[in-house]
Amino acid sequence: MKNVTDSFVFLGHWSLAGTFGFNTDILATNLINLIVVIGILIFFGKGVCASCLLNDLLDNRKHRILNTLRNSEELRKAAIEQLEKARVRFRKVELEANEYRMNEYSDLERQKQNIVKKGYNDLERLENNKKETLCFEQERAINQVRQRILQQAFQRALGTLKSSLNSELHSRTIRANIAILGTIEWQK
Repeated sequence: MKNVTDSFVFLGHWSLAGTFGFNTDILATNLINLIVVIGILIFFGKGVCASCLLNDLLDNRKHRILNTLRNSEELRKAAIEQLEKARVRFRKVELEANEYRMNEYSDLERQKQNIVKKGYNDLERLENNKKETLCFEQERAINQVRQRILQQAFQRALGTLKSSLNSELHSRTIRANIAILGTIEWQK
């Protein structure tokens, strides 16, 4: 703080006229100091003009902006190409999915028809087996009835033969059979 107050005190000792020097106090700068500073800048900055610096800065900025625009355009084109490729792949996958779905529907329909056809075939086969079983059981029953009838007929015939067969009838039957056998042997 003492330095600040000393600088104000130091300024109070300067005379207002008759001396030449640099005023380092920004608040106390005058027109002469500004001209001197601009002159020094011009002398040491020969070949460097403010408009040239400004033009270089603007050209650099313009080139950066143009490069950014080119890069953005290239990125946009690449994104559009990728989007188109993705759309093509999506359409292809969608077509494959539809084809797969249709194939599955047709396969399901075919399987359904095969199952129904197999069911009808099984039903027809069972119906034929039922008919065959009924025919078989009917024939078996008929054969059993025939056997019983034959058995009963043989038993009656034996009973009739036993009751009516006597020795004279027996002898006549034997002679008739021998005569039949003798004629068969002579024909050979």
